[in-house]
Amino acid sequence: MDTIDWQHLLFQFDGRINRAKFWIGIVAVYAATWILFIIAAAANSSALWVIAAVGSLAAIWPYVAVQIKRWHDRDKAGWWVFIAFIPLIGTIWVLVECGFLPGTEGPNQYGVDPLGNPGYDI
Repeated sequence: MDTIDWQHLLFQFDGRINRAKFWIGIVAVYAATWILFIIAAAANSSALWVIAAVGSLAAIWPYVAVQIKRWHDRDKAGWWVFIAFIPLIGTIWVLVECGFLPGTEGPNQYGVDPLGNPGYDI
């Protein structure tokens, strides 16, 4: 796998990413958040709990950025992130669509295929 542009992956909403980068981004965001809470719990410090809470709120941006790029790879608008607000069904939908289904082959309206497929049969 090619190198990861972490700034683009976690902080920008344009373009497309494949399933592997989606999972890497999601795991990185969740791991960073959990590490903050583990440190706060171990230190038992009110200030660290506040930092962990603020950090978890800040993690919303990269989580949404990763998910939008994955929706783009599925040739869907980034607004599909809001389907996650539907209890249970939305979470399952996001997991299946973004985590397990392949993206569209070849370029689409959101950019080139992150796997490098030209989009035509030879």
